[in-house]
Amino acid sequence: MNPFPQSDVDRHEIWEMLVERDIQAFLTADWGTVQEDFAADYFVGYAGTSNPDHWRIAFPTLDAYRAEWMRQAKDFSSIKLRSIGLREFLHQTTVLRDVEIRHNRAMAHKKFDGRAMTESGETLILNWQTIYWLRRFPSGWKITGFLGFLPNPMPCAAGKPRAHISLPAGASQHVTAGPYSPSLRVSAGALIAISGQGPIDNDGRIIGNSIQEQADQTLANCSQQLASAGASFRDVFKVMVYLRDMADWEAFNEVYRRHFRPPYPVRTAIQAVLWGDIKVEIDMLAISNEERT
Repeated sequence: MNPFPQSDVDRHEIWEMLVERDIQAFLTADWGTVQEDFAADYFVGYAGTSNPDHWRIAFPTLDAYRAEWMRQAKDFSSIKLRSIGLREFLHQTTVLRDVEIRHNRAMAHKKFDGRAMTESGETLILNWQTIYWLRRFPSGWKITGFLGFLPNPMPCAAGKPRAHISLPAGASQHVTAGPYSPSLRVSAGALIAISGQGPIDNDGRIIGNSIQEQADQTLANCSQQLASAGASFRDVFKVMVYLRDMADWEAFNEVYRRHFRPPYPVRTAIQAVLWGDIKVEIDMLAISNEERT
């Protein structure tokens, strides 16, 4: 489901375009569903690798990209997976949580990370990332280009260890545990801490009445704070959750699962007295390989 609440209009629209609509069109090989999402006169598609010296112009026109898109869509539709449908697999594999917007320009990071067994016994692996550039027109956001087929994650600078989060081999927990890990091993990297975030927009207004609406807005705020420091939910290893009412616990977890994937961050949740009509507050710790000053 869309990780950006409807109150975050632009990011909500971009996610619907690049994930929901794109998957629907790709599975049915229906280019007409997404054709209007591109600004043909501005479009160019690049193919990347871990070495920028090898980046190249792969699709100088939208027609060139459409031909390759159609070929891949038809090939993909013929795949039969053993224990999961293609639609569910693509949604589980696809992550788009980082969208930077400046005036009428946007940059979105779309990542693929998943594998599944086909009925013929082969392993289907999707593991790369694409950066999209978009422009806002009177009719809405349009894709003006992308840099695709980049490694996921990108390699770190030579000689420097990559920050990494992993689940220890011996970690275990009780069967009633929610979407969190009992322990995590965190390797070297820049440490990022964000202050407690609530369901509040930049004008100080509380967004949402239900716990689901407020949780979505709170997590969207967390995502923006992490992005400002060069991280995303994938880099989070510790989460603190403060709930006004523990009766909201299950509903909160339903929203939380849409924003994170295994191995989940370690997590602590407590009931707390919160400001105003806020139902939830969250703070996080994360790591990043990005160097910033």
